[in-house]
Amino acid sequence: MTGAVRIDTSTPHPARVYDWFLGGKDNYPVDEELGRQIMGVDGTARHVARTNRWFMQRVTRRLAGPGGVRQFLDIGTGIPTEPNLHQIAQGIAPEARVVYTDNDPIVLKHAEALLHSTPEGATAYVQADVREPGRILKEARQTLDLTRPVALSLVALTHFLGEEDDPHTLVAGLVDALPSGSYLVLSQLTADFDPEAVARGVEMYRAGGVTLAPRSREEIARFFEGLEPVEPGVVRLTDWHPELAVGETVDERAVVSLYGAVARKP
Repeated sequence: MTGAVRIDTSTPHPARVYDWFLGGKDNYPVDEELGRQIMGVDGTARHVARTNRWFMQRVTRRLAGPGGVRQFLDIGTGIPTEPNLHQIAQGIAPEARVVYTDNDPIVLKHAEALLHSTPEGATAYVQADVREPGRILKEARQTLDLTRPVALSLVALTHFLGEEDDPHTLVAGLVDALPSGSYLVLSQLTADFDPEAVARGVEMYRAGGVTLAPRSREEIARFFEGLEPVEPGVVRLTDWHPELAVGETVDERAVVSLYGAVARKP
């Protein structure tokens, strides 16, 4: 690692904790410790993380297939875990173009795995934070044509933004920069289903120095104001087009405390 790419191993990072939940190897003891603490409270947490990943896969199949989307901007990418978004999109439409963005240097370290595009398409990686929308859009323009529809993917990202970050304004600004026919894809933690377990998780993340902000269905629906919802609207992740599932499993014990939705910009 160079001085320009510093990985802070003293505090957990959401992308690395998520990697641990998914069975990855690109995490550190501090990330594993937090993951194990959460598993001690909720033994289904690993399955829930995988359920969120499956949601991304189902959405990508829907948008790249019947939706006809050929450009994707994935913010909060996380550490590469196959199949990645571009593998699904380009498996359906080889000409698809994908830009990934994350703020964890360890994702940059492994970005090469995100750049194996088909010859017909393209993939790129931008090291940036969602709180830097201008920078993200500027860099994305080098790969994406922002005069043509783009699917903006914010999967399991907004719950790491506190109210001080004004997440609704951040998301609205990103959507505003995209043309008609674009889509917003978003999943977000909620306390609607199991408030006690989610509250314990919030405290564990806080103790590790990480903000975790669950939101109600109404608060999550605000991210989609002015957009045309794709059926079935804002629903628990497992209820979003389960017929598109490939290789998914069901854990009847798991309370999936995340909503997900997709909406089109008119």
